[in-house]
Formats: sequence, C-alpha cells, structure tokens
Amino acid sequence: MKELIKPFKNVTVLIWDSLIVDYMKQENLHLLVRGVRGMDDFSYEFELSMMNKALYPNIETLFMTTDPKYFVLRSSSIRELASFHGDVSGMVPPIVAAALKEKCS
Repeated sequence: MKELIKPFKNVTVLIWDSLIVDYMKQENLHLLVRGVRGMDDFSYEFELSMMNKALYPNIETLFMTTDPKYFVLRSSSIRELASFHGDVSGMVPPIVAAALKEKCS
C-alpha cells in the first residue's frame, strides 16, 4: 500500500489493530470512505456503518462504487488465479501482480 500511494502526498497508510471508530475519535476524524462493488458489499458495509454510527455518532460514511471493470473481482479469486500462474496483470496494480507472481513461483 505504501508503494501504491507514493504519488499522493496527502495520503497516509497506517496500521491500526482496534476499532476504526476508536482511531477516528483519537484523530478527530468524521468521514469514513468505503468502497463497494455490488449489493452484497453494500449490505455488509451499510450494517457496519450503522454500528459505527452507534459507537461514534459524529461519524459519516461515504460509499463509493467501483469501476465496472473491477465489479466481479474478489481478492480470493485473484489469489487463486495467481496460484495457478494465471495472468492477474489486468486486475491489480503492477506492483501487486509482481508480488503475487513471486509468491506463487
């Protein structure tokens, strides 16, 4: 992730091992952006947003839909394809494709 965001000077990658709302409270953040591919994702993410809102009423969640070319992609499917030495280059960033290729060699 850190490699992927290098071009964006206003983006940071952090590791947090607790509730996202705890981090947001600590940093005085109020907007959470979540990506969704389809209705299954939206249903799950919507439930999470309601739970987060109950834990931290100041939070707002913004849902962003994916580009249609990524609509059916699941990380588990990509990992499986890579494990059989399939071409995942059109499905993930080049750095991720290279890492998967190396891991599955």
